[in-house]
This record gives sequence, structure tokens and C-alpha cells, in this order.
Amino acid sequence: MILHQVDAFTRTPFTGNAAGVVLSAEGLSDAQMLAVARELNNSETAFVLPADGADHDVRVRFFTPTVEVPTCGHATVATHFARAVEYGLPSGALVQKTGTGLLQGIEIQRAGDRVSIGMDQGIASFGPELRPDQVDRLLSALGCGRADLGAGPVQVVSTGHSKVLVELRDRDVVDGLRPDAAALTTLSQEVGSNGYFAFTRATGEARLLTWSRMFAPAIGISEDPVTGNGHGPLGAYLVRHGLVPAADGVLTFTGRQGEAMGRPGEVRVTVRTRGSQVLASIAGDAAIAFRAELHL
Repeated sequence: MILHQVDAFTRTPFTGNAAGVVLSAEGLSDAQMLAVARELNNSETAFVLPADGADHDVRVRFFTPTVEVPTCGHATVATHFARAVEYGLPSGALVQKTGTGLLQGIEIQRAGDRVSIGMDQGIASFGPELRPDQVDRLLSALGCGRADLGAGPVQVVSTGHSKVLVELRDRDVVDGLRPDAAALTTLSQEVGSNGYFAFTRATGEARLLTWSRMFAPAIGISEDPVTGNGHGPLGAYLVRHGLVPAADGVLTFTGRQGEAMGRPGEVRVTVRTRGSQVLASIAGDAAIAFRAELHL
């Protein structure tokens, strides 16, 4: 049984967001999967399983060190990068089955020796905006205040695994956050979302639209370096609230995350509108940090 540790959303090992990928994980119990994820101690570890129907090519399950989660953006990128490299797969599209159902439009993109992975995250769903008292508690838990807020509302948005999106004034505020894990965990139970995606559009770099950090202590992730399932909702949020114009109904941008952790990475985001629906897709590079045989 082969284990890869893959750094997603980067081409430089030991930056970006690390994910374990266990290829051919059939036969592992839930307890064994959780034990592997706990041992690796990445934010998520992916377990690749054979398809169990004709409507998809592969199944993938995702575990944090403490719990199974329905889907994960960076671990999906890591999974299909590892598969492409291990099996010499060509460019092409495939369908992945996860805890949220079928994920269409995963693409292996080869250009010379460079392999990138793209994935459609589907139609965004927009949950409630947080009440003023909840916003105040969130800001306090993040270590900032009302004067640090940006223009957008604080809102729960999902493309499969919801995040609370909170826009902040500038990069210094984002980098200076000092989250209170216990307070964020308590608030998660109230607002129905485990992740807090704090971002700014004041990046200081013309090629970058957003600069962000993400915290999810309620599921064992004190901070996530580069979050695929945060950037898709982020793009949908920016378009839905008119914070960034979408020319001819399409917005493309690059978001950077992970600087505060010393693990920077970048996510390429595309958002398309279709009537009242907002659809998000992401893409990124990856690098293999190590490959090993797993003995269980």
C-alpha cells in the first residue's frame, strides 16, 4: 500500500498545504484510516478507493486527525497529482465520488513535466449572514475588532464544506490574527460551520486578488495553510456581493494563503454565473514531499 505526502498549491516541497494520499486503500477500516491521518497529522489525508458504480471513476474519503470530513479541496488536488505521477496518467477529465456525492470536472492538466490539477466545486450555496453579536464574538476570537472589517458581510458560504467568510481591512490585519481556538469552536456549534476563512483584497501585489488565512479548530485544524474549499466559496462570495466585477459573468483570480505559517501557496479560482447560480472551480500545482510503503 503506497503512501504519498503531497504539498498542494505549490511547486516547491514543504510549502503549500500538505496532504497524505493513500493509494489503493481498499481493505482499510475506518479506524485504520483515522489512525493514519492522526499519525501524519496533516489537516487532511485522502484514501483512494475503487469506484462502486458506473457513474464515477474513483472514490476518495478524507480524514482530519480527529474526524472524517465530506470533501477537501487541497487533498483532492494532492490525490490526483499523486495518481497522475504514480500511474503516468495523461491529461484528461474524471469524476470523483466523495461524502458530498459526485464531483464532476476534475482535470489532470499536463504541460511538459508540469502537472496541475483542476476541479469544479459546483454551485455555491449561501448561508446566513452572522448576526452583529456573532460578528463581534468572531472578531474577538480572531484577535481583531470592528475597525478591521472590510466591505463584505460576514457569511457562511459552501461549495461542499462550508466556511465563514470574513473580509478584513488589509494584509497586516490578516497576518496579525491570533485566534482563540476554544472561542472559535464554541461559535462553530452556533453558526453551523467549522471553518473561518479570513481574507483581504488589499494584497499589495497586483497579480494577487486575495490574501487569506483559515482556522477550523472544531475539527482539529488550528490553521490550514492553503484551503481549496475556502477559495471556491470565496470566489462565489465576491461575485454574489458585487465586490469584484465578473466580466461577461466570469471572474478569474489568484489567491495566496499560508504566509503566516511559512507554507505559502496559491490557488487559481474561476467563478461563472448561470442565472442566479454561482459556480466555482479551482486549480493548483503540487509537489511530492515523499513516497513510502505503508504497513498496516
